[in-house]
Amino acid sequence: MYADRHAQPTRFNPGGLTAAIAINAGLVAALMFAGPTILPGDPVRILETTNIPIDQPPPEPPTPQPRTEEVVANRPTETIVAPNPIVPTPSTSDLVTTTTIVPTPPLTPIIGSDPGPVVIATPAPLPPLPPLIAPQVDPRYASAFQPTYPPAERRANRDGRVTVRVLVGIDGRVKQIERVTATSDAFWQVTQDRALRSWRFKPATRGDVPVEAWRTMSLTFRMEDAG
Repeated sequence: MYADRHAQPTRFNPGGLTAAIAINAGLVAALMFAGPTILPGDPVRILETTNIPIDQPPPEPPTPQPRTEEVVANRPTETIVAPNPIVPTPSTSDLVTTTTIVPTPPLTPIIGSDPGPVVIATPAPLPPLPPLIAPQVDPRYASAFQPTYPPAERRANRDGRVTVRVLVGIDGRVKQIERVTATSDAFWQVTQDRALRSWRFKPATRGDVPVEAWRTMSLTFRMEDAG
């Protein structure tokens, strides 16, 4: 190796050393102030507990027992009397009574206002009804009034008689027939059939007005007439 001839010898610089020391001191101080502050620890405390007495819950109310007739009967009856409210009554001195006397009219009748005695009009009597003219046999049908002789009565050679009541309508026809007497049912039956079918009358009238009316008819059955 060859030494550098041109190299200059190193010189000691006191100012640089001082600067380096100051920088290190500042760093150390910064670290000291930046670290956490450690306080002295508190003394250990012991937790003491005390039992506090708890109030007992109130007892449950007794279960209501069903009422019996005996208990209800012995239970006293309560009567509540409400006091009557006191209403102030005004004294008689506060009341003022006013009496008005109305004059009585004279008892003498006023001229022109007396209606006179009450007269009840008697209704006029109804006019009498016209007389009733009973129905008459129509001569045009007189030959048709005699019924046919019943064959059973003819064979028995028996006479007969029938009395009936007939209701004659306003048209002269028989509307209804009633049996009064009859020698036999056979005589009655032939009379009924002939009356309803063939008998004709002049209707009854009352004041020239045709009306319905009853008439009694009697018929005689003879064997000599039937032959």
